[in-house]
Amino acid sequence: MSLVRKLGKGFINIESYLTSTNCCMNSDEKINSPAEKKIIFITGATGLLGSHLIKELVKQNVKIKALYRNEIPFVDSNIEWIKGDLFDTVLLEEILQGVDQVYHCAGKVSFNPKAKKELFKTNIEGTANIVNACLNTGVKKLLHVSSVSALGRLRENTIITEEMQWSEETSNSVYGESKYLAEMEVWRGIAEGLNAVIVNPTIILGAGDWNNGSSEIFKTVYKEFPYYSEGVTGFVDVMDVVTAMIALMNSDISAERFIINADNISYKELFNMIAEAFHKKPPHKKVSPFMAASIWRLEAIRSSFIGKAPFITKETARTAMAKVYFDNNKLLQTLPSFKYTPLKNSVERICNLLMETNNVID
Repeated sequence: MSLVRKLGKGFINIESYLTSTNCCMNSDEKINSPAEKKIIFITGATGLLGSHLIKELVKQNVKIKALYRNEIPFVDSNIEWIKGDLFDTVLLEEILQGVDQVYHCAGKVSFNPKAKKELFKTNIEGTANIVNACLNTGVKKLLHVSSVSALGRLRENTIITEEMQWSEETSNSVYGESKYLAEMEVWRGIAEGLNAVIVNPTIILGAGDWNNGSSEIFKTVYKEFPYYSEGVTGFVDVMDVVTAMIALMNSDISAERFIINADNISYKELFNMIAEAFHKKPPHKKVSPFMAASIWRLEAIRSSFIGKAPFITKETARTAMAKVYFDNNKLLQTLPSFKYTPLKNSVERICNLLMETNNVID
């Protein structure tokens, strides 16, 4: 049963999960023998993060099960693609029989307030179903991909750490609320004996479909969109997120969450890096707070007429203007051998890959 249904949003207390006697497990008792081939299940395997994760995992001696909804993205002898979704609880328990590790990467991202019902269903109920299936089938470890939005990221002049919690005052999006409540499902599972760890990436940069998601940033700059904001936030290479996830999954770390963030820079700095890598003209028109407020209002009117989700919302406009800084020390101290890729190097690699995959000329 969903934690939200059981307790209600106003009565969630993360400290009760962290202090539960069932919170920590001895992972040494759950390691496969060398002769066994580890079985891994991935949700969201066709998305930007999940697709990079699965391609990295197939290099190892493991068997992978992965969900897909429409089309199988690629074929590999070590991958068993299973058509389904997070709401078929019977199927989930069938899939997880004998599975050792679960990477829960699936989730819906939207900053349109009208998408609240779908966000809550996918991110909260979907996560609850995964947690319950893991508990019922004896999965050895779950890694849940959350977001820094779950930390309440709108905190001007405050460095955000893993100790911070979402609140009405520190979040400007329904998406952030849905990711916070999804995390609560994981903490509920930990309290019930589940071995699990949570990651909170900042904006993930990678060579995905540049018509959707964070990869759309690259197409926007390639098309020489002239506007920029001086807002600041965190960015991280998708491969760094994958590396950190695999390291945390294969460690004895449990009942912890980690911000994954390479650096805090302004949108203007990032756009300039991308423009340089594409050999394009960088954005040169600064967006003022008044302009941002006007744009999202006009976009709301336009979207109501055409019946499509707005490209820019009040939430995204406010986020683009905010200066938010994330502390990445916890992960670096926990994984001493882990190093972040400099963002300039990441941007250059991603731009080259996007030009290849989209057949564009430098």
